[in-house]
Amino acid sequence: MPEELDCRYLLCPMPVIRTQARVAGLAAGDELEVVVTDPGALADVPSWCRVHGHEVVEIREGDHGVHRLRLRVGGG
Repeated sequence: MPEELDCRYLLCPMPVIRTQARVAGLAAGDELEVVVTDPGALADVPSWCRVHGHEVVEIREGDHGVHRLRLRVGGG
């Protein structure tokens, strides 16, 4: 089960900044689920992952504007 990072009600760029900080403490292959309400994070977090060698495993757009992005930490 992945760790969870609650970024609800945070606006850009905070979800990416918090994701970056949490990923720094994880090992390659670990998974992190980022919970967001800012629709911009659905593009920003995957873009950050591509640049830094992490994988977006799943994006679930949920009810009431709460979305979940599951990431796998890369080895680089």
